[in-house]
Amino acid sequence: MVSWFSKIFPNVVNLGWLGDTGWGTSIGQTLYMTFWSAIFGGLLGIIFGIVLVLTNSNGIRPNHFWFNFCDKVVSIFRAVPFIILLAFIEPVTEKIVGTKIGIRAALVPLTLGVFPFYARQVQVALESVSHGKIEAAQSLGATIWDIIFTVYLKEARSELIRVSTVTIISLIGLTAMAGAIGAGGIGNTAISYGYTRYDNDVTFIATVLIVIMIFIVQVVGDFFAMKLNHQNR
Repeated sequence: MVSWFSKIFPNVVNLGWLGDTGWGTSIGQTLYMTFWSAIFGGLLGIIFGIVLVLTNSNGIRPNHFWFNFCDKVVSIFRAVPFIILLAFIEPVTEKIVGTKIGIRAALVPLTLGVFPFYARQVQVALESVSHGKIEAAQSLGATIWDIIFTVYLKEARSELIRVSTVTIISLIGLTAMAGAIGAGGIGNTAISYGYTRYDNDVTFIATVLIVIMIFIVQVVGDFFAMKLNHQNR
């Protein structure tokens, strides 16, 4: 089996498992970037999404200034292509993490690249919550924090899992472009050691690995979304 694989995918085997070009290293870099960017971008997305829903003209705390501010920030960052964002915020990245190249430097643009997309998804998910349930909570004297955590987030949790799944899948795709600032990852392996060298076997295996990652995320996300949806009922 090993000899057959080496014969069919010689360039894949030559890269090895460890080291700067190793497959294990690339997989670890992709998982690292995806995990931490999902955490930071997710937190920002949740905060902005909640503020957009609460301060909307139909929200429970209408505020024209804060709604417009958050709406414009999300819209502006969504409009900037990620590869341009990488270069544009280099000075900010260096101030935050102390460097503008490498895997740590990639976390800043990845976070800023994914949070506006997630914020819009969260906004849509929370706006799907029945106004009747919100009004019922208000009539019982619930505070704004009670409404956020026990009504909005609880009632929309299944939909939030679904949009989180879509966001993580999108984030995995963005990590491929993070190689432009030396962050590595599977996408960078596919481009640097596959596409540019015409080593099609490297590109093929890198693509398969990305597809497997996306498949796992999708299956896990669908499982929990369905489970939470049944609990809501």
